[in-house]
Amino acid sequence: MATRLKEDIGEREGEEGEGSSRGDKREDCVSEVRGIVGRIGRRFEIANTDSRGAYLAQVIIAVIYCLFAAGIVFGYAALKPVLIREKVYRDLCTQDEIDRGSRTCYAQELHLNLMFTVAAVGTNVAALPIGAILDTFGPRVCGVIGSFLLAIGAVLFAFAWQLPFDGYIPGYLFLALAGPFVFISSFQLSNAFPKHSGLILALLTGAFDSSSAIFLVYRILYQWSDGTFWPKKFFLAYLVVPVFILVVQLFIMPKASYKTVGELVKEVEDADDVLEDQVGENTALLREERRQHRQSVVSEITDLLGSKSGAKYFKQEEHKNKISGVWGAMHNKTVMQQVTSPWFILITLFTMIQMTRINFFVATIRPQYEYILGSYQKAVEINTFFDVALPLGGILSIPFIGLVLDNTSTTFVLSALVTIATTIGILGCLPYTWAAYANVSIFVLYRPFYYTTVSDFAAKVFGFRTFGTVYGLIICLAGLFNFSQSGLDALLHKVFDGNPIPVNLILLAIALTVGSMLCVYVGVRSYQMKREVLEIEAEHTTETVMPGAKSPDRL
Repeated sequence: MATRLKEDIGEREGEEGEGSSRGDKREDCVSEVRGIVGRIGRRFEIANTDSRGAYLAQVIIAVIYCLFAAGIVFGYAALKPVLIREKVYRDLCTQDEIDRGSRTCYAQELHLNLMFTVAAVGTNVAALPIGAILDTFGPRVCGVIGSFLLAIGAVLFAFAWQLPFDGYIPGYLFLALAGPFVFISSFQLSNAFPKHSGLILALLTGAFDSSSAIFLVYRILYQWSDGTFWPKKFFLAYLVVPVFILVVQLFIMPKASYKTVGELVKEVEDADDVLEDQVGENTALLREERRQHRQSVVSEITDLLGSKSGAKYFKQEEHKNKISGVWGAMHNKTVMQQVTSPWFILITLFTMIQMTRINFFVATIRPQYEYILGSYQKAVEINTFFDVALPLGGILSIPFIGLVLDNTSTTFVLSALVTIATTIGILGCLPYTWAAYANVSIFVLYRPFYYTTVSDFAAKVFGFRTFGTVYGLIICLAGLFNFSQSGLDALLHKVFDGNPIPVNLILLAIALTVGSMLCVYVGVRSYQMKREVLEIEAEHTTETVMPGAKSPDRL
C-alpha cells in the first residue's frame, strides 16, 4: 500500500509541474511526503510474521530485565537482615551497646535506613530528568544509561567493605537510579501491539513490583548457605543483569520509541495536508484520490494493529472522563497556574505524607513489630510474610485498580485511599498478631493503588500537555520530603525508646487531615463543575414543541 501511494505521488508530480518555481516546491513537498510514507511503510512491517516475532521478543526481554532490575531497591526489608548479620555499620555502635549484645543500635539503624531513604528519594527525583532524556534521545540511550548505573551500584555494593569511603549508600543509590531508566523506557513497547497494550503495561508493572523479590530470593540463599553466599558474591554475580541489558539494548531493543496508532494516522494526515497546500487549480480529482488513500492507510493500520475504531474509542474515553467528575479541571491552564492551584497543593501534600509513611514502614517493619508484639521471632515471621506479599500484592492488584479508576469517580477513589490509609494506621498500632498480618495484607494492595491513583489524578485534572512536568514535580517533591524519614527514625529510637505507636499516630493524624481536605475540595469542585456543565447545556437548549401540542403562540 505504501508503494502504491508513492507511485501516485510521483504521477501527481508530473501532472502538476507548472513552472520551475512551482515544480521545485512540488518536488520538495513530494520528497517530504515520500519520507513520511516510507516511515509508515516500514512501521507496517508489524504485519509481517518475522517482525511480529521481533516485537514479541522485545516485549518478553523487557519484562525479564524489569523483573531483575526495575525496582529491586524496594526489597530493602528482605536485604536488611542480611546486612545486619554481616555487621554493616556495626562499627558505629557504642562499646556499651556491643557488650549488651544488642542486635542493632541506633546509629546502625539510622545509617541502614538512610541508605534506603536516599535510594527512594533518588528514584523519585530522577523521574524529571529521565523523562527529558527519553523524549530527546530515545529508549535505547535510557536503557544503556540504566545498565551502567546498575553495574556501578553492584560493584560499589560488592566492594563496599574494602573501600576507604562508605560505598553502601552510593551503591544502593545507583541501583535505585538504574530502575526508572530501564522501566520507564519500556512503556513505549505497548505501542507495538496496541490491541494488547493494556496487557503489556500490566506485565511491565507486574515485573516492576515483583523485582522487589530479588533480595528475598538472595536472603533465602544466604540463609541456606549459612552466610557463605555473602553480599560480595551475590552482587558480583548480579553483574550479569546489567551486561544482559546492555547487550539487548544495543542489538535487539528499538532505538526510537514506537508510535501509537493515533500518531501513525496523524503522519498520514499531515502528509495529505502538505500536498493540499501545494496543489493548484486541478485539485478536485486529486483531493478525492488522496482522501481514498488516507482512508486506506487508516483502515490498514487499524486492521494490522487491531485497534478499536476511533468513534468507539472516543466514546469510551468520554464516558470514563465523565464518570471521574474532574476531567479537564485544569487542562487549559499554564503550568504556573496549575502548580499554584489547590488541586496541585493538596495532592502534593497528600503524596508527600503517604510516600513517607509507606517508605518508613518498609524500612522499619521488623523493629516496629518486635516492639509491638514483644517478640523478635514473631517480628521475623511478619517480616518474612511481608517480603513475599509485597511483590504478590502488586501483581494481584493490577486488574482491580484499572476497574476502580475507570468506573468510579475521583472523589470516591480518593475517599477510598484515605479510608484504607486510616485503617492501615490503626492496625499498625494494635498489639495482635492477626492485626499485623491484616495490616501487611492491606498495605501491599494499597501501595500500588495509591501510586496509580496519583498518576491518574494528575492526568485527569492537569492533562497530558503538562503531565510530565506536573506529575514529575509531585513525585520529586514527595521524594525530597522522604528525607524526613531520618527525623522519624530519631523520634522512634531516641524520643520514644523504640515505641513506633506514637510515630504511627502522628503520621496517621497528618494523613487523615490532609486527605480529608483533599477529598472535600475535590468533591465540592466536582459538584460545581457538573453544575457548570448543566448550566451551559441549558443555555444552548432550544425549545421543542411535542408532536400534537399547541405552540405558545397559538394559545
